[in-house]
Amino acid sequence: MNNLFVESSWNSLNKYGESLCGDQVQIIRDDDGGMVMVLADGLGSGVKANILSTLTSKIISTMLANDMSIEQAVRAIAKTLPICSERGVAYSTFTIIKIEKDMSAQIIDYDNPHTIMLRDGVIYDYSTTQRNIEGKDIYQSKIQLQEHDTFISMSDGALYASKNEFFDMKNWTRDHVAIYCQQIYSDSASARSIQTTVLEKIYKLYGEIPKDDTTICVLKVRKRKTINIMVGPPANKEDDTLMLSLFFSKRGEKIVSGGTTAKLVSQYLGKPIIPIDSSLESDVPPMSKIEGVDLVTEGIVTLNRVLQYMQERYEAPQPFPDYAMGQDGASLIAEALIDKATDINFFFGKAVNTAHHDMEMIKVGMKRNLVDRICELLKKMDKTVKIYKF
Repeated sequence: MNNLFVESSWNSLNKYGESLCGDQVQIIRDDDGGMVMVLADGLGSGVKANILSTLTSKIISTMLANDMSIEQAVRAIAKTLPICSERGVAYSTFTIIKIEKDMSAQIIDYDNPHTIMLRDGVIYDYSTTQRNIEGKDIYQSKIQLQEHDTFISMSDGALYASKNEFFDMKNWTRDHVAIYCQQIYSDSASARSIQTTVLEKIYKLYGEIPKDDTTICVLKVRKRKTINIMVGPPANKEDDTLMLSLFFSKRGEKIVSGGTTAKLVSQYLGKPIIPIDSSLESDVPPMSKIEGVDLVTEGIVTLNRVLQYMQERYEAPQPFPDYAMGQDGASLIAEALIDKATDINFFFGKAVNTAHHDMEMIKVGMKRNLVDRICELLKKMDKTVKIYKF
C-alpha cells in the first residue's frame, strides 16, 4: 500500500440572501488510493446555479472515477446541462483534480481560477497545456506528487472579495490568495485547517456579506497515519486473546479507553497500570500509563467529550479548536483522530458484567452509540475507518 494519502477538505459560503449554494464539490475515492475531486460553479446563483453545478460535479466525477476520458465527460456535460432561460446558455465552470494510485495528479481547469499549488510550503508554478473540447478552453497539467504537496482550488467568488458594493478587482486576486496560503502554511497544518483559515479570511474581506457563492477545496499529500483505539472487553471471555492480539498486531499508535479495558490490556502485556497525577483543572477524568500503549483514558465521559470536540470541528470549524491546547484524555484523543490520523481502527468490545446486568447493558449501549457517532463523523472528515466488534 502506498504510504502517502491525499486528505481533502472543502466548504462554501452562500451568496448573501441565498439558501442554496451555486457551487458543488464531489469527491470519489477508490480502493487503490486514487481519487477524483470536482469543484463546479454554476452560472448565476440560487436554485439554477445549484442544479447546474450539482449535475456537472456528479457527472464528471462519476465518469472520471470509471476511467472515462475528460473529452467524454465534457461532451456529456454539454449535452446534459439544462439551458438557462435568462441567459440562453448551459454553463458551469469546473476544476478537476484526479489522483492516480501511483500518486500522480492531473489538474484540469475550465474557467475557474487556476488551482494554487504549494510545494515545500512555497508557491509552485506548474506547467499547463491548453486544449479546446466542445468549444471550451481546458487547461491541463500532470504532476508527480510528493509529501506535503498542497492544492487549493476555488470558485471565482474567492476572488475580488471586499466590503465595497462592487467587486474589488485589485486588492484580492488569485495571486493574493496564493501568497496568503503560503503565509499560513505549515507542514503540520491539515487540509481542513488551511481551508477553514482561507475561507474565514474571504468571509471577513466580504464584511461577512458574501457577494458571490465562494468555495475553497484543499487537497494535501501526507504520510498515512494509523490510530488504533480499543473500547471495552469482548462479550465472550474466550475472545480476549483474539481481540488483544489483533489490536497489538496493527501498525500505528495504540489508545485504550475505559478502566476495565485497561485492566485487560495490563494483564495481556504483563505491565502495570500507572496513574498519571494531573494538576490540570479539567472535568475530563485523569489518564493512566501502560508500557506498550500510547494513551490510556477513562471511557464514557472521555469519549463523550471527544464526540463534542469532533462535532464542533466538523459543524463549526475554527482555525484553533478548543482541544488544540488541551492535555486531558479527550483533547489528546480528538487531536489524534482529527488532526493526525488518516486510518482509524476501532476495536469495540460488547462485554456485560452479569452482576450489574441492567446498568451494564445501558453503559454498553451508550459506548456503542458514542463509537458509532464518532466513526460517522470521522468518515465525513475523509478518514478511512474500520470497526472490529467482539
